[in-house]
Amino acid sequence: MEEAGVSAIKAEYILPEQERKINLDHVSDKDRALLEETQQSNGEQIHDLDDTEEKDDDSSLATADGETRPKKRRFQQTKKFKGQNKKRGPTFAIDRKEQLCDSLVHLREGETITECPRNACPNSHNIDEFLKNKPADIGPNCYLFETFGKCSRGLACRFGKSHITADGRDVIDQKKYDIYNSKGPYVKNQLDKEVQWALRKRTYNFDLAEKLIHCYDQGARTMRPSMTPDEPSKKTFGAVTDEDIIKLKSQEKKTIPWADKLYLSPLTTVGNLPFRRICKEFGAEITCGEMAMCSSLLQGMPQEWALMKRHHTEDIFGVQLCANNPHLLAKCGQLIEKECDVDFIDLNAGCPIDWVFKRGGGSGLLLRPKILESCVTNLSDILSIPMTIKTRTGAYKDENVAHELALSLKNWGVSLITVHGRSREQRYTKSADWAYIRQVAINAAPVPVFGCGDVLSFDDYARVRKESPEVAGVMIGRGALIKPWIFTEIKQQKLWDISSTERFEILKKYVNYGLEHWGSDSRGVENTRRFILEWLSFLCRYIPVGLLERPPQKMNERPPYYRGRDDLETLFASPSAADWIKISEMLLGKVPEGFKFIPKHKANSYQETGRLNVPVLCCKHN
Repeated sequence: MEEAGVSAIKAEYILPEQERKINLDHVSDKDRALLEETQQSNGEQIHDLDDTEEKDDDSSLATADGETRPKKRRFQQTKKFKGQNKKRGPTFAIDRKEQLCDSLVHLREGETITECPRNACPNSHNIDEFLKNKPADIGPNCYLFETFGKCSRGLACRFGKSHITADGRDVIDQKKYDIYNSKGPYVKNQLDKEVQWALRKRTYNFDLAEKLIHCYDQGARTMRPSMTPDEPSKKTFGAVTDEDIIKLKSQEKKTIPWADKLYLSPLTTVGNLPFRRICKEFGAEITCGEMAMCSSLLQGMPQEWALMKRHHTEDIFGVQLCANNPHLLAKCGQLIEKECDVDFIDLNAGCPIDWVFKRGGGSGLLLRPKILESCVTNLSDILSIPMTIKTRTGAYKDENVAHELALSLKNWGVSLITVHGRSREQRYTKSADWAYIRQVAINAAPVPVFGCGDVLSFDDYARVRKESPEVAGVMIGRGALIKPWIFTEIKQQKLWDISSTERFEILKKYVNYGLEHWGSDSRGVENTRRFILEWLSFLCRYIPVGLLERPPQKMNERPPYYRGRDDLETLFASPSAADWIKISEMLLGKVPEGFKFIPKHKANSYQETGRLNVPVLCCKHN
């Protein structure tokens, strides 16, 4: 008899179920306390295993001085593994003294070492010592050097054999590098140092945004974009004039043909530029950066501005902003349109994360309709590019508000509405309500509405488009994380029984894109490893088509324990963080000493201790 919520896999591939236990013996006391605190804060009970399970273990261990200390207890969790592992900390820390100064990484033959321009620079300035202590190269060929003629990390590259001379100098293939430069920037929206300085010193000119905000605060509204030329405009007063605040009619704004496009959802943590490049190559037509906090952007934080970066292959690209008040949004809108090359700006009104929601941002805006109206109108009025919004059905499961909100949004200047078919309270525990998304689309007409939720195959895509003809298109999030080739499947209208070798080639390409994006030095390698491990926590959920009794796979059906058709496919199927590390080591070499990876989602927080699927909570390598 088949179990509800479990995918039906051919009998010859199924493995015996294993009880899921948490074994924290290998975790340091600090990490152990952190994990216990996190679980208890989420209402999860942890207790010792009963005496019958502990009877073969010694109750204490002897120390070097002859004293005894209690043995670390083993734990069992009584609730399901769910939610997030909060306060995870970094996967790996690199000592700045062991890093080569940027002023020396591209030192070429015949050039001499000059004095470092930075005062009290913490990095190493001894090239010979640095090269002597640098970890062994991961591979003989540097992707960056072979592709662009120059490696961005020079002497610090972990694949440096192909461009570092015996006497410690960096080599550049000038002909190939000139060709690369002639094609213009491959990555756009790099934060200019002068702009960053102005933001940090609070000297950036936000006059336009401030006048617009003042205008709305005073209740003096000029012509709204939704008004027709025949409607009378409201005059401004005081120092604010029509010349100060330029209002665009809807027909004067830039337009994007949204209908029937395949839209890759903005995905926090995993929706980075290398991942978007992979999805773009598989057929995604609209891409959007990860959710960025307006407050951090206005402070010039590099890590937040990195979310604005756009690869030149992203032909329809937007950025998603999150804020809890119109003042931040108006300023960010002005800043991004002036300093970045983007096609649209999306307002996040659906983020379910607690710390965002409790501060009135994300899905918290759905409980503050007046503030939401001010946020949308201010952001829309200051932009000449389309302004879009992504929302959930509502904050609570029994209080849907998106259908009512749609009636207002079409008059506030929104160009596209995207509805995730679940409430904030439901998170991902229920199936997406596409019937409700259709209702929102009817109310929002003529503004296009995209639906999002539970699309994992062409069959799912065809079904929701047929059942909801008023919906203009589909946004795909988790489906793209589990199988990024879903865009190809939809365009070719078929299921792709992709092989394990083909999937591994996708990972190799992602690694190359990651090294290009984050760098090929030790820091860049470990950043790439961290993000590929996060992605593998979703990739492992894919069930090969050839193993299914009744394809296609459904989003809310989990696989039983199973083996693949070859060893690599079996490895890909593992929900064990230790196995994901093995896959990363096949691409990026051995993890360094002190490396630690705690998956973002507890449901994936398992480590293999024997063969497949004997999991524990955390992965740590010493």
